[in-house]
Amino acid sequence: MPHINGLKIQFTKEMDKANFVEQAKFLETENFSINSMKKFNQTILVLIVTGLFFTASNGQTQNHPQPNIIFILADDLGYGDLSYLGAKDIKTPHIDKLASMGMKLTNFYANSTVCSPSRASLLSGRYPDQVGVPGVIRQNKEDSWGYMKENVVLLPAILKTKGYQTALIGKWHLGFDKPNLPNDKGFDYFKGFLGDMMDDYYTHLRGGVNWMRENEQEINPVGHATDIFTEWTIDYLNKQKKSKSPFFLYLAYNAPHFPIQPPAENSKIVKERELGIDDARAKNAALVEHMDMSIGRVIKALEENGLSENTIIVFLSDNGGSIPHAQQNGFLRGGKQDMFEGGIKIPAFVVWNNKISAGSMFSGQGMLMDIFPTILEVLDIKQSAEIDGRSMLPSILGKYHKMQNRYVYWVRKEGNRYKGQTYYAARFGDYKILQNAPGEPFLFFNIKNDPYEKTPLNAEGSAIYQDLLQHLNEHILKSASVPWQKE
Repeated sequence: MPHINGLKIQFTKEMDKANFVEQAKFLETENFSINSMKKFNQTILVLIVTGLFFTASNGQTQNHPQPNIIFILADDLGYGDLSYLGAKDIKTPHIDKLASMGMKLTNFYANSTVCSPSRASLLSGRYPDQVGVPGVIRQNKEDSWGYMKENVVLLPAILKTKGYQTALIGKWHLGFDKPNLPNDKGFDYFKGFLGDMMDDYYTHLRGGVNWMRENEQEINPVGHATDIFTEWTIDYLNKQKKSKSPFFLYLAYNAPHFPIQPPAENSKIVKERELGIDDARAKNAALVEHMDMSIGRVIKALEENGLSENTIIVFLSDNGGSIPHAQQNGFLRGGKQDMFEGGIKIPAFVVWNNKISAGSMFSGQGMLMDIFPTILEVLDIKQSAEIDGRSMLPSILGKYHKMQNRYVYWVRKEGNRYKGQTYYAARFGDYKILQNAPGEPFLFFNIKNDPYEKTPLNAEGSAIYQDLLQHLNEHILKSASVPWQKE
């Protein structure tokens, strides 16, 4: 039995695909609703964190039974900044098309209000504070609020034991030094940006430092970051055409994270189309639309290389949109950095060729950390490591199973006005408590009855409120022993 850093991995028999199709009967329940029961064919598994466009390939397919897996992660993409979610001044046809071809996850959450913690959860299946990343990892150690545990096992390392080629293109944001570089954590190939954000989409610098790398070699690419990451992704897909091995590709755009800096031609299109739109909102719309066009190019390359018939894609956002930068989160309250729904609820949907019906919807609660165990179950991998996430696969496949309520937690540590302290949120079922600054009194909501968090409940004498506080305290105690700085 193979091991990775002490993690035992047991492989069972291959999944019975025919049984998957036979049992994928879409039922309307309190946790699962279906808009339509359309064709199963000509779709691709897509677990998404914000959106993507896919059509079926008429070309050749790879000669291996395991699906390729692609994660596409947008940065700060707000819940209200996709046209399929109601944006009136942003046009995202590729993302919209993909959403219509699969299952929309309408109740999906990031694990944090900011970048690094959410990325840690996506790749580890753990709460971020359980792997040493309660806050943003930055190049300035005096303003860095996380250090990923050196022995944590990430998804690519596990997939490698199943014969996968693994690659990361784009933003890493989980460490600047060994042993927390992408190549140390299971990625065979890395071409992208180690840092937290770029001060300029064209110079790619952060605080005057170039963090662009190909594996561990510093590089100096020319062009807009979104275009660069897209070109590198297309190059990678072109090389995978003849591969006999499945691949896992993690494409992490830094768009539409500020600075809101779209190409001039995209800004011109938005300005001419949306008469009267203010400059800040126009730039944000243009930056999102530029990313949408780039995603369309990636999907076209996937199809042209005959890879789309046997590919899983996960597309998400790492947190809500930044309100000071003219991003929007629909009718949700708050945005990036807030524990209100606008800071943590994200767009997501899933498409899987011959597995998931186009136009379907799943309203059960999911989080970024749930993607990890879901992929393991897809591949029939049983693992003994402690994982905080839970697999969503039965629901994604349309099998009725009542998802039990669970206690879930959000955490974020930060400096500046937060003074190096931490603030939290917790939820069980429909009930949620939250604070947006350390030491602030907790607000208490019923999200089902008040999804826009307009009217806090009276917490005095509430057994539910006290129960949530108690479970949150237990989580805080559990994570207290996990170091978040390099020892």
